[in-house]
Amino acid sequence: MSILTRVFHQPQRVWLRRAIFQVHLWTGLALGLYVVVLSITGSALVYRAELDRFLATPRAVLDERATPMTADQLRASAGSIYAGWTVKEVFEGRYRARSGGPGRAGGPGSAGGSGGPGGRPGGPRRPPDPTATIVLEREGQSVERLFNPYTGTDLGDATTQGQWFLLWVVRLHDDLLLERPDGPWWNGLLSLIFTMSVITGGVVWWPGASRWKRSLGVKVKAGWRRFNWDLHSALGFWLFFFMLMWGISGWYLGIPDPLTNFVERISDPDQPYGARPGDIFLEWLPRLHFGRWRDPQWGPWLKAVWAVVGVVPAVLFVTGVIMWWNRVVRRRRTAHDVGVEPA
Repeated sequence: MSILTRVFHQPQRVWLRRAIFQVHLWTGLALGLYVVVLSITGSALVYRAELDRFLATPRAVLDERATPMTADQLRASAGSIYAGWTVKEVFEGRYRARSGGPGRAGGPGSAGGSGGPGGRPGGPRRPPDPTATIVLEREGQSVERLFNPYTGTDLGDATTQGQWFLLWVVRLHDDLLLERPDGPWWNGLLSLIFTMSVITGGVVWWPGASRWKRSLGVKVKAGWRRFNWDLHSALGFWLFFFMLMWGISGWYLGIPDPLTNFVERISDPDQPYGARPGDIFLEWLPRLHFGRWRDPQWGPWLKAVWAVVGVVPAVLFVTGVIMWWNRVVRRRRTAHDVGVEPA
């Protein structure tokens, strides 16, 4: 029987497939904590903009019939509310809509990336925001507070504790809480190893010509071990390209030079930058990675898909650990217990 025939019918007996399985197993176990953390935080950060608005201090509403206070009046109002504090700066609000800045792809965790196709130079127009920001100081401590420009009322912190926590989650996802450039570099390296785990998983998924159909679905009524195995296998097959995309894009966002240099080598130097196929591919990587779609019709649905599928790597790790425990650790412990004779 040739090796191709064995791979097609009985891949479990091919030594190369067994070696690839070991690579998949140990890279998956080694990356466990990383995969779970990045999976959960990445899924949540699909809705970073919505979470930021939810956690932010409610801002003042534009009232075209009211006359806003002057900077001096706001300064006096803040001084009366915060006696003993020095008003250092007063930033008046914005009473007209203005164009946003050009979208940026963002770094690996810029969970702040561009958010998706459809962005145009100048970005969408930002609505008016009359809220005033006042900076106060006392004994070396500085705070920023938001004020209603029509009444001089203190609205709350310019950046709430919830927003600071969200920024911490962003830093965890992007930089692994490490300083730059070390954080993104390690994130890119681990994403590259994750990519290898995904590819090897795709290879070892093939169960043979007579069994492949059963690896496409999940038998809910089967025993929990079979259910766990089916779930791992089916999720890995149907969402393979999602996992591969996240691995490659995470590598690119953390360590961009290899892919950037490769695109430069294979691209036509006479074509304008940004119009070459390689440039378009690199532009789409951050968009696909972060899943922030701006299309008003399909955007909310696509974001929901990205958020749900975003937790799948964590599910694959958990189901993989359970399979490893049942097949390896539990069997060894059982064999050891059987081999030990009672005293």
